[in-house]
Amino acid sequence: MTKIDIVSGFLGAGKTTLIKKLIAEAYTGEKLVLIENEFGEIGIDGGFLKDAGIQITEMNSGCICCSLVGDFGAALKKVLDQFHPDRILIEPSGVGKLSDVIRAVQGVQEETPLELNSFVTVVDATKCRLYMKNFGEFFNNQVESAGAIILSRTQKLSQDKLEACVSMLREHNPKAPIITTPWDQLSGAQIRQAMEQDQDLAAELLKELKESHEEEHAHHHHYDDECGCEHEHEHEHHHHHDDECGCEHEHHHHDDECGCGHEHHHHEGHHHADEVFTSWGVETPHQYERAELETILKELSEGTSYGTILRAKGMLPTPEGTWMYFDLTPGEYEIREGSPDYTGRLCVIGADLKEDALKEAFHLS
Repeated sequence: MTKIDIVSGFLGAGKTTLIKKLIAEAYTGEKLVLIENEFGEIGIDGGFLKDAGIQITEMNSGCICCSLVGDFGAALKKVLDQFHPDRILIEPSGVGKLSDVIRAVQGVQEETPLELNSFVTVVDATKCRLYMKNFGEFFNNQVESAGAIILSRTQKLSQDKLEACVSMLREHNPKAPIITTPWDQLSGAQIRQAMEQDQDLAAELLKELKESHEEEHAHHHHYDDECGCEHEHEHEHHHHHDDECGCEHEHHHHDDECGCGHEHHHHEGHHHADEVFTSWGVETPHQYERAELETILKELSEGTSYGTILRAKGMLPTPEGTWMYFDLTPGEYEIREGSPDYTGRLCVIGADLKEDALKEAFHLS
């Protein structure tokens, strides 16, 4: 199955620079084909890619998303038959609508061995407001349709302007990961992971909770009422002794729906896990001082004003250009230095979480 990745972006956003980085650092060892579609222009970026051994099909006579939808399908089939690539990178015209390019790929997908792997938009952070105002139809469509948004030139912006740019983009796309860290601080592999959205902190924490439960379970072969978390459970409410108790591990049959966006098997007669705990997570380019983060985590680990918190994890940038990684369990937390992530991220899992209070604590309200 050949994977297809679409790298869209407005004119001059930095698509070619990004593709170069991905080819050099994220797709090594793969047989790649790049399909460029320049709107009425000769494809000027072909040279360096040919030097890298990449085959190019340039479609300069029109735009994928309008007159060439039919030809685009034929071009894809020809590429598959001729090169049998592991991956096809599509770089649409800067003034193309990403939604139309996605639709064109999906139209061919039914009759060819293709998998639409990722569809991203590169946005010049310094021109975000200008383009949104002046080229709304095309620019906003690229933002709204993107599975991930990759900001270029963020190092040229003040912190306030960067956060304002992210806020504007969030109005058009509330869910996509937004890469705000300068590209030279990230590896191509990190960018690829964000593009493919396989860095879900909530899923990570839920996995850790599950593993924690399994370790406990290995030492306890029978299901008594005492779960080892200093909470006694009333028998009539936990008649299977296997619901989630809100402590730091899950109990037998911990696979009900958990509110994390992942579907789990439901067992009749058991409480839904989302009745017990939920997750709250955000992405933000906001920078934090270490002392400031210490204060926040101390409150989260020791108090109850944010709900009952089981786990929290995150990676956040500092004004000095370093990154802090933190882990928190009830009563304790740890902060350590780490490598740059694609943007600041944090996730909290617990019961009765007070999201507004959490936003305020992290200065996100």
